[in-house]
Amino acid sequence: MRNAEQVITGGASSSSYSVFGEETDTEAGDDEVTVTEEVRSGTLFELDLLDCPVCCHALTRPVFQCDNGHIACSSCCTNLRSKCPSCTLPIGVYRNRMMERVVEAVIVPCPNAKHGCTEMFSYGKELVHEKECSFALCYCPRRGCNYAGLCKDLYRHYYNCSSAREYFRCGYNVQAWMHIRDKILVLQEGREGPLVAIQCFEEEQGVYVTVNCIAPCVPGVSEFSFQLSYSSYGGADKTMSFGLGEMNRIQKVCFQTPDKDFMFVPHYFLAGRTSLKMNICVRRRGGEEEEENT
Repeated sequence: MRNAEQVITGGASSSSYSVFGEETDTEAGDDEVTVTEEVRSGTLFELDLLDCPVCCHALTRPVFQCDNGHIACSSCCTNLRSKCPSCTLPIGVYRNRMMERVVEAVIVPCPNAKHGCTEMFSYGKELVHEKECSFALCYCPRRGCNYAGLCKDLYRHYYNCSSAREYFRCGYNVQAWMHIRDKILVLQEGREGPLVAIQCFEEEQGVYVTVNCIAPCVPGVSEFSFQLSYSSYGGADKTMSFGLGEMNRIQKVCFQTPDKDFMFVPHYFLAGRTSLKMNICVRRRGGEEEEENT
């Protein structure tokens, strides 16, 4: 259930019109009279009433109803093979246009309004915006630290919070050595620049390695590409590399083994070693690159 503190005002739309009086012999014969309708508004405390009762996601056009008045979103109607989950009558043919109008008329703030975002959206569309909101909170990757803040504030916090700092410089190869048991190595661009988290996940077959930038998915914010390479201790003949033209951005590090966008290092490459000796080159997308340090 949505937080009842999200009070919505402005359900009905307002309108205004002008009435022009006809010419009379009176001195005010050409006066214009403007009449404005009073704005009607209301308050909705239970926002979940605007969610599909089947999937619990925000209702979006089209909204369908059965003959008994039960409603469902179009996706659920398809998944349920047009059978109402409440009464088993057919559903998916007749639209509930009034509910569609109600959902679109309810205006809600961005979930990050308390952090400074002033954007407003029709109910449900704020969740799409939230993923790309520049006011989205990012979380400190240091173990035991619960700090969360805007990305620029986080970068400044991390520099002051962490005693063991590792740095990267765009366009330059840097060493990324980490013990597998540590699970994470954080690199920072300069003193208070963006944070890049290199994580490793040990599984039965080997070690999965990921590279992510801690930042919201906002255009123009911390957009990087990277190339990661690993050489076994047996020699340069056992070398592998992995890179992405667009580094993934995350707001919080996750310690669940990834299912995509990773470099896999099999155990025979490790030769019993408990650490990873890697090199990484991070580049800024869409900007001038510094000359690579070779």
